[in-house]
Amino acid sequence: MNKSIEILKEAEQANFENGLPQKWSGFATETVEKLKQNKLKVTAAESLTAGLFQATVASIPGASNIFDGGFVTYADDIKVQLLGMDPKLIEEYTVVSNPVAQAMAELSAEKIKADIGLGFTGVAGPDPLEGNPVGTVFIGACNCQNHQEIIKEFHFEGTRQAIRLKSVLCGFALIQEII
Repeated sequence: MNKSIEILKEAEQANFENGLPQKWSGFATETVEKLKQNKLKVTAAESLTAGLFQATVASIPGASNIFDGGFVTYADDIKVQLLGMDPKLIEEYTVVSNPVAQAMAELSAEKIKADIGLGFTGVAGPDPLEGNPVGTVFIGACNCQNHQEIIKEFHFEGTRQAIRLKSVLCGFALIQEII
């Protein structure tokens, strides 16, 4: 089984309370290297992760070759203002939904003119949001070059920080699945 599939299958139940498990510690760097090899730029619109994905990308040497910038769109009105998201999408499906994650991925890539866009939305806690329990996460990934998209729903366990770390790791796994 390749690492990205392993991560997508195991992350929901894995223990991230002491940080990223050692067996996946180099996965973000590996993903950035694949993006560099394929000459692909990545961006993201992040809600529950609040910039953690982009900070992780930027912490890797050579990130400037694949990352120009992105968005932290924590509040609904900021998703509308910065990304140009249709507010009716949020009204109809709630902010914690597949269509919103997909739109965040697509709109971020469009705005930054990146090859790959990710959208992170969900509930890190401590309280449920719009009827969604803590740990409900949707991550969208789109590749503008090959027109491939993946939107995944997760039900993570753990603390707020563990949920955010799991989300970021799964974002890198989705990138590997679409390049």
